[in-house]
Amino acid sequence: MKWMKEKSENKKEEAVGVDPVVTPIVKGKEPPRLLRGMKDLLPQDGMLWDWVETTARQVSREAGFERLDPPHLEDVRLFIRAVGKETDIVEKELFSFVDQGGETVALRPEFTASMVRAYIEHGFLNQPQPVRLYTIGSLFRYERPQAGRFREHHQWGIEVIGDQHPVLDAEAMILALRFFRILGITVTAEVNSIGCMTCRPPFREALIAFYRARRKHLCENCQRRLAKNPLRLLDCKEPTCQPFKEGAPQIVDWLCDGCKQHFIKVLEYCDAGGVPYTLSTHLVRGLDYYTKTVFELYTTRTTGEGETRIALGGGGRYDELVGMLGGRSAPAVGFGIGIERIVGELKIRGITPPINNRVEVFVAQLGDAGRERALKLLEEMRTVGLVVRGSLSKDGLKSQLEIANRANALITVIIGQKEVLDETVILREMEGGMQEIVPYDKVIGELQKKLGKKGGAML
Repeated sequence: MKWMKEKSENKKEEAVGVDPVVTPIVKGKEPPRLLRGMKDLLPQDGMLWDWVETTARQVSREAGFERLDPPHLEDVRLFIRAVGKETDIVEKELFSFVDQGGETVALRPEFTASMVRAYIEHGFLNQPQPVRLYTIGSLFRYERPQAGRFREHHQWGIEVIGDQHPVLDAEAMILALRFFRILGITVTAEVNSIGCMTCRPPFREALIAFYRARRKHLCENCQRRLAKNPLRLLDCKEPTCQPFKEGAPQIVDWLCDGCKQHFIKVLEYCDAGGVPYTLSTHLVRGLDYYTKTVFELYTTRTTGEGETRIALGGGGRYDELVGMLGGRSAPAVGFGIGIERIVGELKIRGITPPINNRVEVFVAQLGDAGRERALKLLEEMRTVGLVVRGSLSKDGLKSQLEIANRANALITVIIGQKEVLDETVILREMEGGMQEIVPYDKVIGELQKKLGKKGGAML
């Protein structure tokens, strides 16, 4: 913990996510501004976010997953033990600080460690296995902001804990592909096996030997990885390091019999389930807890400069993590999918939710008595399921009808002083302008009939 305390003391501003290059706000001089790497979710994107999150929840529930939301703050030791002290996440990207009680805590940088901690702490080990859990929420990483990356980002994650059957690896990929299919994004899975604690050490030594002979040609990060996290050498995107991948040792040649048979069955189940995948002997994941199957989910987009590949999520198996965190051994598999990336792709591709958001009924009012009656009627309509809107603060009928037109309302209900006294309302069909007077106590039934004839919501 000395390392983490020194980091906390020496970089207090960074530890709490305050970027020192941002100009301080002077009271009365400048309005508050977003911290670097953070963003606001604006109304124009809200519908896409709702669609993505609703689809994730729907797909999760239909597949038998239950919701578990871990807290944003955890003991920093959880991530050091689970993710790995030598990983970029812990070394460079962890939002950690010492709280008022003297404990070193961290904003969660990923979900799996927290989900496994909750699995152990709340006795899920004693339930029928496997346990199927999902979550959606914010993650935090202190990394350099760039396209598609933020210091606060959001993911949908699923975890299947308590079973090592290879069919679950394929099922996780199928689940993700179903999600993307609903959204209209074509996705391919890139798949590899990185072995287990038995077969990975000799491969690791062979990889170190191969790259050590080429050390002077490696980028600065890879020279550091060579000593601390050699598997990440295969994940480097620097042009100077790319040529070495082709000649590097391949993990599939070092797999023990158990890992080899597991991987063969995973691929067989992927074939049976119609998973579009490619084998990638260089695919690794940036977290220490992964074992055996790892996969990445990506889509391609054609631009004027050619074909661009966009990673949208990834995951794999982590059979040792429950034991590493002090629980009874329980194999597991899961994935995380980035919501910002998906929303960005939907916007670029011009994909919108296949939902009819047209307002069925608009309620317009005149005078205080009409406003009071309209307030009551709006709630009565919503109670029976009508898609209804009003603008109660407006006074003029013309302005309210303009709002109804912009909302594409099918019918406008008009209530003025006279209608309140007569216990009636006026129904105006917006398309043709036809109007009729209807008793107040029959208005909902009449609207339901009219909307049925117009193809609106059948109630």
